[in-house]
Amino acid sequence: MNRYLLYISYLGTNFRGLQKVINKVNPQPLDNSTVQSALEFALQRLQPANEIKVVISSRTDSGVHALHSAVHVDLERRSGKPYEEHYITSLLNQSFKRDEIAIRVLNTRRVPDTFHCRYSAQSRSYLYRVAVAKTFQVPDEHQKRSARLNFIPVEELNRCFFVANPLLDIEKAREAAKLIQGYHDFRTFMSVLKDNSRDHAFFAVRRIDELSITPGKALVTQPNISRTQELYNYWDFTFVARSFVYRQVRRIVGTLLAVAEGKLTQKDVYEMLTIPSKHSWPNVATIAPPYALYLTQVTYREEDLCFPQNESPGEDSGASEVSSSQ
Repeated sequence: MNRYLLYISYLGTNFRGLQKVINKVNPQPLDNSTVQSALEFALQRLQPANEIKVVISSRTDSGVHALHSAVHVDLERRSGKPYEEHYITSLLNQSFKRDEIAIRVLNTRRVPDTFHCRYSAQSRSYLYRVAVAKTFQVPDEHQKRSARLNFIPVEELNRCFFVANPLLDIEKAREAAKLIQGYHDFRTFMSVLKDNSRDHAFFAVRRIDELSITPGKALVTQPNISRTQELYNYWDFTFVARSFVYRQVRRIVGTLLAVAEGKLTQKDVYEMLTIPSKHSWPNVATIAPPYALYLTQVTYREEDLCFPQNESPGEDSGASEVSSSQ
């Protein structure tokens, strides 16, 4: 049995999330509705001797994207020899392209059995993209309270969160971000799962190593650049931590935007951190939508990825035992 680390990217728009849902009462066959199940479905083309179980490094919700995520999988080739890494990458990408699945494998690496893509991770980085209107896009001044967006570039649909309020104060959001960065009990910023056994401090204490808000840019084609730049300012909310609680990033972004709009104050944010509870979540704050969130990187120590000096990872062509029709 050999363990492989796969670095992957995907667009989450058409997935129900990264993690597959297991129905123990009525098990369902593999499908392409989640990233995990789509990977397991495609890996069947390798025809390994073992049951395929993909292990994920980070769980993302439906609609969330990943530029650089990681999974690992154990594969036992029938000959006992390891598969060649670049062959796994090529085969999976061919499969995803053929089936029009929005996943791409960036790289495959054979790793020791002691490596675990989730528990060995040293940091995870997220990006949340926000576009703020420069002016009210309504002809009547009296309609400002119900401000709306008359133009959103089609390239940014399900890729960026567009905010209609041009009075949003990013500097206030940056000041509030300084309070949130660091070591805290983030129960206020954790969505409650059906399993409430994790709704206590032990599971919610995290350290955010970086939380920054910097100017972003429009990711649009040439015909839409001028109009998009005329109407919007783009902002990138960047998060770096070893791990996050459930929906923590989206709740923090929603809180910071509420501060920028004047709905919350620095004191409110301080109380959310110092009185950690699901009851401390203010009604005026909303959870930022998932489609503007990107998992940008999962990092590991090189020593965790390497085999001991007295153990050779070995190489093999990998293609001989796979049907040519696949």
